[in-house]
Amino acid sequence: MEKAASFLSSLLGGGGGGEEPSGEPAATVASILIYPVKSCRGVSVPQAPVTSTGFRWDRQWSVVNGKGRALTQRVEPKMALVEVELPPEAFDEEWQPALDSYMVIRAPGMDTLKVPLVAERATLDDVSVWEWSGSAYDEGAEAAEWLSSYFGKPSRLVRFKEESEIRPTDPEYAQGYKLMFTDVFPFLMASQGSLDALNEILKEPVPINRFRPNILVDGCHPYSEDLWKTIKINKLTFDGVKLCDRCKVPTVNQENGILGTEPAETMLTFRSGEVIRPSHKNKHKVYFGQYLVCKEAVSAKGKGRIVKVGDPVYVLQTYPSSDEVPA
Repeated sequence: MEKAASFLSSLLGGGGGGEEPSGEPAATVASILIYPVKSCRGVSVPQAPVTSTGFRWDRQWSVVNGKGRALTQRVEPKMALVEVELPPEAFDEEWQPALDSYMVIRAPGMDTLKVPLVAERATLDDVSVWEWSGSAYDEGAEAAEWLSSYFGKPSRLVRFKEESEIRPTDPEYAQGYKLMFTDVFPFLMASQGSLDALNEILKEPVPINRFRPNILVDGCHPYSEDLWKTIKINKLTFDGVKLCDRCKVPTVNQENGILGTEPAETMLTFRSGEVIRPSHKNKHKVYFGQYLVCKEAVSAKGKGRIVKVGDPVYVLQTYPSSDEVPA
């Protein structure tokens, strides 16, 4: 518990609330992770273009059940074993898919599935993710048969219909932003320092894939990213809008798809709302990482909106304490 207290002290230590970046960066982008199919395995990439809904390709597809409801690892832990691969050039800023461009999907015991990135698709109505419902492109019978066989129940692969559908973020936290099939906000950031601090306490260390961030930074104190209100990465401005309260997905072993109890049980002792946000409700939620929005994502399109591994992270403004961070 002494270690836990020191981690909390590090979190509350924070920084100043100034508007201008200091000369030295607070951290560096260590990894960028994209999850093309919601709740399936992520793809580590050297760079990722920023679009109006987050990183390009992130959660652009979702697996849905027979009622059109999005499946996640919360109810289907074996989604953790579904590997997704896109062409390496797909993460170049100006690349456009051709007729022979495919997304490749693999899973244990299954043949490889190839999903064309350019194809005429029918529309599936009544697709839903949490409170949102709308129409999406149906990726066809072959993908549906493959997924239904793997999950053992009727399932289909759908692609977000960006031309006609808008899924807004919660205006209480971020007004004017939008998503595809991501849970709640376009980006999730965590730090290697926070993961290392957690693993010092856990009996068995866990990798960062338990927490499924889009941006993993390194070089900062454990949990200091909780307090980052405004940051700059490669001339892009990101606002920290909400601490990420964790569901049971971090307790799913991403290597075997087995649901456990850690790291949630340990995190309750020092990362719960009761500990880091004592004056607020939701005292039994556990927090790891912070959701971000990118200010430039809502303006007219322009070149150079890309985040790269190795980019410095400058903190422009911080929250005074964890009690004042939205959650």
